[in-house]
Parts: sequence; structure tokens; C-alpha cells
Amino acid sequence: MQKLSLDALVREHLERATAASTGRCAATVYGGHEHVLRQTLLALTAGTVLAEHENPGEATLLVLRGRVRLSSGDTSWEGRTGDLITIPEARHSLQAVEDAAVLLTVAKT
Repeated sequence: MQKLSLDALVREHLERATAASTGRCAATVYGGHEHVLRQTLLALTAGTVLAEHENPGEATLLVLRGRVRLSSGDTSWEGRTGDLITIPEARHSLQAVEDAAVLLTVAKT
């Protein structure tokens, strides 16, 4: 069994994102490419955008801190701390409306 403090990881990775020229920092906290399930912590500074990309598989986004906007086509969803967003099965992008950290959970089929 493994136990992680998501609060501590959020603090650490938001500091790293702030120091990075890209305004973002990511780390896999569970699983990986060799597993069906993968959970990745993404920290983004306000205004940082993950450009439109393909759906990674069945996926959700849990907002751990801050506020983000997930967009797909002409539709967008805003998530705040504590919100869980189901990622659409289509190309999409993610923008940090304010400094934010999210937990991306992907189950590859």
C-alpha cells in the first residue's frame, strides 16, 4: 500500500509550475503507461493552456485547487476546487483560469 498527501503534492508542484517557463508541472502519482489506470497531478499557473489534444481514453479531471476551463468544440466547462469533470470523448483543451492543480485519471481501454 502507498499513501500520498495530495495537499503536499499540490503545494510542491504549484511552486514548480510558478518557477517553470511553461507555467506548468506534471507528475504521475499512480500507474503509468504499463497500467490500465494512470493518475497524473497537473499544476498550472493562471493563464496557462494545455493546447487542444486527443482524448486519452476514459478520463476524469478532479480540481484539487483553483479554477480551470475544459473546452471541446463550442462547449466548455468550468471547474473549481472539489469539482469532478468527465473529459469528453473528443479533442479538448484545458486552461487555468487561476493558479490550479488537477488530478487527471485515465483508464486506457
